[in-house]
Amino acid sequence: MAESDTKRKGCGCGIGTFGIGSVVAMIISYTANHSILWMLIHGFFGWFYVILYVIRRGFRF
Repeated sequence: MAESDTKRKGCGCGIGTFGIGSVVAMIISYTANHSILWMLIHGFFGWFYVILYVIRRGFRF
């Protein structure tokens, strides 16, 4: 395999430019705040926001 082929594939752990942590953070943020602006900001921080949300509000099923 050529070097350019391996660089282009990536790790396969995200959706486009967003990783799974960002997507989870965006869903939680929009459900809690109903704001697209906050959703984008929290999506940028990803797993940090998810962990902060769980610490502050508790984990509920």
